[in-house]
Amino acid sequence: MADHPPLLFSCEHGGNRVPEPYRPLFAGHADLLHTHRGYDLGILPLARQLAREFDAPLESAEVTRLLVDLNRSVGHPTLFSFITRDLPAAEKESILRRYYRPHRQAVEKQAVRLIASGRPVIHIAIHSFTPELHGQVRNADIGLLYDPARPQEKAFCMAWQRALVKTEPRLGVRRNYPYRGAADSLGTALRRRFDAGTYLAIELEINQRLPCEHGDRWQRIKAALSESLGQALRKLTS
Repeated sequence: MADHPPLLFSCEHGGNRVPEPYRPLFAGHADLLHTHRGYDLGILPLARQLAREFDAPLESAEVTRLLVDLNRSVGHPTLFSFITRDLPAAEKESILRRYYRPHRQAVEKQAVRLIASGRPVIHIAIHSFTPELHGQVRNADIGLLYDPARPQEKAFCMAWQRALVKTEPRLGVRRNYPYRGAADSLGTALRRRFDAGTYLAIELEINQRLPCEHGDRWQRIKAALSESLGQALRKLTS
């Protein structure tokens, strides 16, 4: 048995697949599907690697976020994209039933199972962000997101940040950047179900330029993420 709390990985935007019934809606948007608006570039292989190395469950989805965003709550203005937001209510409900709820319920079910072991679960949702948005350059390589109101989440991210920078000193690692860790997300929704003593929700955000380089540096960074995560877990239990 691992000497640290159980891990649970998820990847909400792992692919840009358009289910066959909805392909006519995406006519003329093929190029968009291959951008950050279609999915989190380069992230699913990393999620699979970390889940394998830490012998942890991974719940991943490969349906494009342009159909429905699995990391947004029902009612959020960006749950449906400009391509799908004007669909009839019954059709949108069908999308939620077939593609949205199964993923979120699977992550929640894994969390319940792991919490039942008597130890707090650390849920790491893996995402990526575009290097530039609305003309603003994001000045970070890695972001670690958490809810500041949950001290264990903050302590874990601080430990992971220190370990990651020590392992790969040239990395720019920031906390709660480029997004706020308490903003609307799957992790935020699950915090409402599980208390801070049993569930930690962390988002790992990767600058998309790193996996898109496909070079030796990305391989080193993936190794550093794994090594530093192990160090942070050991620090949590020391």
